[in-house]
Amino acid sequence: MSTQDAPNTPRKPVIALMGEFSAGKSTLANLLICQGRSPVKVTATQRPPVWYVHGQGAPEVVDLRGEVTTISEDQLDRVPVETTKYIKISLDADILEMFEIIDMPGNSDPNMSSDVWRRAVSYADGVIWCSHATQAWRQSEAAVWDEMPPSLYDTSILLLTRYDKLVTDSDRRRVEARVRKETTGLFRELFPVSLINALEAGDDHQKWIDSGANAFIECLLDMTSDIQMGRRPAPAQQAEPVQATPALRAVPEPDTAQAEPSGVSAPGIAPRRIERKADRARPRPPRPEAGSQAY
Repeated sequence: MSTQDAPNTPRKPVIALMGEFSAGKSTLANLLICQGRSPVKVTATQRPPVWYVHGQGAPEVVDLRGEVTTISEDQLDRVPVETTKYIKISLDADILEMFEIIDMPGNSDPNMSSDVWRRAVSYADGVIWCSHATQAWRQSEAAVWDEMPPSLYDTSILLLTRYDKLVTDSDRRRVEARVRKETTGLFRELFPVSLINALEAGDDHQKWIDSGANAFIECLLDMTSDIQMGRRPAPAQQAEPVQATPALRAVPEPDTAQAEPSGVSAPGIAPRRIERKADRARPRPPRPEAGSQAY
């Protein structure tokens, strides 16, 4: 065990995946990381935040004092929530070269302290909030979002997940209209999406588009590009800027990946191919120094 040190490398944007339990956060994580599966099995509401970064190596647990312990994958489900700041998972996933992802625990468990997700969200440059379409934007969700700093509003996206569970077009229009009205000014954009359909699209390009994932991914990468270029307010912990790498855009194309219905161990398929946006890079902040809020 050793005290963590902040890497001397440019800082990537950090996007937090948030929402209530069973809203689709971990399915979304699998979709984004384009990996055969996430090594983290979601078997309960109570688990620490999981921070996905680009690279290789064994998982690491960062405790509340900033101490880092390397563990094996079969120990992940036994990491204690009360004493853990987050788990760091290194994966060789293309999208993690552009930004990092924190998969939050569900914030609806009354037996879990809100400090668990509050500690982790303080690292975030942006948020993707997942709201189950059949119970879209509940009062409990609105109450949690009301605690978020307004500086995150322009760098956050609201997803109405499991949108395919709304049977009729009139139901879909009604739910989307209500949620848009209730969240005006609170998010950069709202997207209805079926994450399972996106995962199962495989080489069916039209199914990928119809799932809502195509438009969402484009907005997400534009948003993280804006964060890199300093077009949105920076979190308080950020310091002097350094040179950034070029921003990228997703261009979906056929992929043969298949998905498991649970979404927990399903392979991601987006973005399928990535090409650079020319001349869009701008300086971005370095990671905070050791002892501040970063790994």
